[in-house]
Amino acid sequence: MKKFLSLLLAAGLALSATACAGGAASSSEAASESEAASSEAAVSEAASEEAASEDATAEEAAPAAVMTYDEYMAAAVDDAVTIESYVQAKQSYYAEQGTATVYLQGEDGAYFAYDMACTQEEYDQMTEGTKIRVSGYKAEWSGEVEIMDGQLEEIIAGDTYVAEPVDVTELLGTDELESRQNQKVTFTGLTIAPSTIEGDETEYAFLYNYDGSGTQGDDVYFNVEYNGETYQFLVESYLCDSSTDVYKAVEALEIGQTIDCEGFLYWYEGVNPHITSVTVTG
Repeated sequence: MKKFLSLLLAAGLALSATACAGGAASSSEAASESEAASSEAAVSEAASEEAASEDATAEEAAPAAVMTYDEYMAAAVDDAVTIESYVQAKQSYYAEQGTATVYLQGEDGAYFAYDMACTQEEYDQMTEGTKIRVSGYKAEWSGEVEIMDGQLEEIIAGDTYVAEPVDVTELLGTDELESRQNQKVTFTGLTIAPSTIEGDETEYAFLYNYDGSGTQGDDVYFNVEYNGETYQFLVESYLCDSSTDVYKAVEALEIGQTIDCEGFLYWYEGVNPHITSVTVTG
């Protein structure tokens, strides 16, 4: 009897041990499955984040759409703009900041890109007629519509255009003249009018700086008269310095002479063209 009870007790202990072992195994298996699920979720989340990051990077890297001239003019001040046009002239390269100011014009209209970022090598490649793509922000300064904080995006080979100047003499004093802003233009039959310096009764044919405060090498300003109205023109020294023919021609002007001239229709509180050529006709 005692032997039978001992065997029964041993059997019960064995069954109990087996049950405990099975429970431990089930718990371990469940933990493993939970860890695997968590790992899969983490991998999935990381993949989603990476995909989203790649999409955002691709969106940022995608080039902006190139605007037509009408779209550019319709854009609001401070809007981001991207245009393609042709170099007609350029000011000096400013190595310390890596920028240049460029006069651009195509068949649809003209642009003034002020302090456009580019390298010296790119600046040298931008000869008259070169097509380029520029991105920046539309700005207006004292009436002049221009591209600020610009970046040269690309020099586009195989396509050139040099604009022919348009005679806008008859538009002087009209609202229509402003629509020609930054274009290459000519004026004919203008009369040199006197320029004066505050506190000085002398009449001058030209001034260094708008108020006569400058010296040779600075911008040269001169007044012209047409249909009874007087306008102030200038030779921009960064565009045409004191060694150029136009700079010297203005220094030789006399009050009362008649001239024809060519330049870019810059705007500053009204018409204020950057003159590149002057011919005395009378």
